[in-house]
Amino acid sequence: MSIKVLLVDDHKIMREGLISVLGMAEDVDVVAEASCGSEAVAKALEHLPDIVVMDLSLQDMGGIEATRRILAKRPSIKVLVLSMSLDRNCVLESLDAGARGYIAKSCAAEELVVAIRTVHAGKPYLCVDATEIIIQGFSSCLPMGQSSQLLTHREQEVLKLTAEGGNTKEIAFELGVSIKMIEVHRMHIRKKLGLKSIAQLTTYAARTGLISI
Repeated sequence: MSIKVLLVDDHKIMREGLISVLGMAEDVDVVAEASCGSEAVAKALEHLPDIVVMDLSLQDMGGIEATRRILAKRPSIKVLVLSMSLDRNCVLESLDAGARGYIAKSCAAEELVVAIRTVHAGKPYLCVDATEIIIQGFSSCLPMGQSSQLLTHREQEVLKLTAEGGNTKEIAFELGVSIKMIEVHRMHIRKKLGLKSIAQLTTYAARTGLISI
């Protein structure tokens, strides 16, 4: 079954180029396109795509806010940001809004297809430049060896599954424990590592080798 994609970009020529690129992938089907934030939200709810490829610079509503609104209504949809910006705040805010991937428009066209397939499979995807930016940003404030040793084996499992995009119910089912217990583990993880957001936890998990991005 094809991966249904909604393309969101305010430049028609960019959307046409992306449609051409994705058209060469047999397992990807562009079901709709949008040129602004409000249209992106409406089209996402109408067509229920598997993946929304989201630009950040949009008229009437930024891509980050559009991501929040889409996921608030349909959390099963996965958002992959495709942006000119490689600013650390943009990357982190996108991940905090619920995006499962971030790729720069300067990347090769083939990487976009790889990113779509990866995100659709339930794994996070960051292009090399985005990964480097957030790792550099955290390198001075995240303790490596000592803090990772503070986590129990079960807490490391919960951290890994959280960073890979699992929600509380899914993680509880996979580990065979209650939802309340997963919430307790997450609270302990945040307290031990001094991290608050999903973006920070994902970055930490990548740096310590719990997940691959």
